[in-house]
Amino acid sequence: MNSKERIALILLAALNFTHILDFMIMMPLGNYLMPYFDISPQQFSMLVASYTFSAGIAGFLAAFFVDNFDRKKVLLFGYIGFLIGTLCCALSPTFEFLLISRIVAGLFGGLIGAQVLSIVADLIPYERRGIAMGIIMAAFSVASVFGVPFGLYIANLFNWHGPFFFVAGLGAVLVPFLMRFLPKMDGHLTTETARINPFVLIREVARDKDQLLALGFTASLMLGHFMIIPFLNPFMEFNMGFSKFQTPMLYMAGGIATLITSPLIGRLADKVGKHKVYFIMAVTSIFPIALITNLPPMPFYLVLCVSGFWFVVSSGRTIPAQAMVSNVVSPERRGSFMSFNSSVQQIFVGLASVLAGLIVVKNPDNSIQNYEVTGYISILITLLTLIFVFRLDTRLKRKGVGESSDR
Repeated sequence: MNSKERIALILLAALNFTHILDFMIMMPLGNYLMPYFDISPQQFSMLVASYTFSAGIAGFLAAFFVDNFDRKKVLLFGYIGFLIGTLCCALSPTFEFLLISRIVAGLFGGLIGAQVLSIVADLIPYERRGIAMGIIMAAFSVASVFGVPFGLYIANLFNWHGPFFFVAGLGAVLVPFLMRFLPKMDGHLTTETARINPFVLIREVARDKDQLLALGFTASLMLGHFMIIPFLNPFMEFNMGFSKFQTPMLYMAGGIATLITSPLIGRLADKVGKHKVYFIMAVTSIFPIALITNLPPMPFYLVLCVSGFWFVVSSGRTIPAQAMVSNVVSPERRGSFMSFNSSVQQIFVGLASVLAGLIVVKNPDNSIQNYEVTGYISILITLLTLIFVFRLDTRLKRKGVGESSDR
């Protein structure tokens, strides 16, 4: 990996950090926002889902035009709009204003994820893409290690508005560096096939079994993973009795662990096969999911170990998954397809939050019921993803674009 690739990946990882943090910080704020606005779990789940649904819609619409522009310009446009929306979240005086602000942030944020993955896929060959995705996904780890605990610390010290000010300010500092050091990404514009009628694009996706499998894979992965996240923090505080100063340590411990393991898992995926690594991580993740959502009384340090392990294997699933999904289409169609993929990703994250909100019930003392049900559903969906990944890997090998069949 040369210096230009490394700089680009670091910048994209930094951008991904702020983007992921903005989304992640909303979920652990449930035990602040529900009492503050006196809202139900269903209303809180809509705060989480509003961002992802609007991001999903934006990503779907973006699929029809993003391949007609320099990916860097699209990324910067989406990122600046996202930061403005996040600033509005920080200034929100009411539940309704916050809900609208989340929708605005999501509309622009929907452009970001697909462009980051498309740029990585354009820059890095498939045989080295696992480690590249590991670096990008390490942003999730850094957001957990530093961002979420620090954001919650700010919320404890001041109020819930503080974390959003933090994200908006950090992103504003990053923008000039992106403008200066991120290379132009317009190589896909050199082919005439870069422009395509939107209806033709939809028809192509609908007729391509590889793309449909990849989208189904993404949908099931997101739905299974995010069934248990929105109410993890309220469960740990109001049901298990851990304090607001302890619960951020769950994210910190998990983030430190994944920060170390993500690049290693990326290298392993490149070496032994992305589908094999995904299978191992997915099956292993079932055990901590079952334990976390049925947590018996235990010392906090054991809870840290369980949640940290869950973060590692959950992140370990995403790294090979993203690498496989990014390879189902040619470079000139990658931006459009990854926008579709990002749209599906966001919509199913929002759907997971809404479903969890319908299942979970808040008691008068703010404790919640039925959290274990979200865990059972998550496990079933995780097992379903194994079917998608097996079929997708088989088809990629048959086309000669996946890992070598003799590996």
